[in-house]
Amino acid sequence: MSDKRISFTVTVFACFCALSLLTAGCGQKNDVLNLPEQEARQLESTKQESSEKTGPAEGNLTPDGKFKKFYVYADRGYFKNHFIPSGWMGDYGDVELNDGWSFDPFSRKSCIRVIYSAQRKQGAGWTGIYWQEPANNWGSLKGGFNLAGAKRLVFHARGDKGGEIVTEFKMGGISGEFSDSGTGTIGPITLDKEWKEYSIDLENEDLSCIIGGFTFVISAMDNPNGATFYLDEIYYE
Repeated sequence: MSDKRISFTVTVFACFCALSLLTAGCGQKNDVLNLPEQEARQLESTKQESSEKTGPAEGNLTPDGKFKKFYVYADRGYFKNHFIPSGWMGDYGDVELNDGWSFDPFSRKSCIRVIYSAQRKQGAGWTGIYWQEPANNWGSLKGGFNLAGAKRLVFHARGDKGGEIVTEFKMGGISGEFSDSGTGTIGPITLDKEWKEYSIDLENEDLSCIIGGFTFVISAMDNPNGATFYLDEIYYE
């Protein structure tokens, strides 16, 4: 076979492959391309870069430059929720999370219920969950939100019985190749049985790229018999 025919055949084959890849993405969002591992990672990286959030530049600031309320959690499935509770830490087998608990929420129809057993299933003696963007991002992926202009992180919490101790509530603090630009924390906090508002001061923090939107840490030392507590209305303002 001549060089020209070989070149023509390769070109046609390449065009056919490219067309196949394009049409494969035109059906349902869950379609999976059967690509080699390296190419799949490159494709996923491209998708990630194209879906990065820019926060205030896309509408978190009012025309007069004030920061608009930015929700981490308002209600189960609420269209304004941001970040994913994907970063389970420590004794992850000791914690249960229900983001659609409908009994006695602070507002709307539901709140978040957290049950901590303190059984030390992974041997850590503590556990916590990070709300991340994108999911499972520990600083290895580009992502996060630009929350510049926010002055504080507000959340509402209560204990099931009262007296439950949460070691720390926090935002930011994820490190890595793509780390959080700022962080803020409060705690330990002893919860009341009634809903109470708490806030983390962010006045002097760099919020230009926040991957870890919200997290809590709770320990067996402070709660030897476990603890159940509730969270609701978590937002930046």
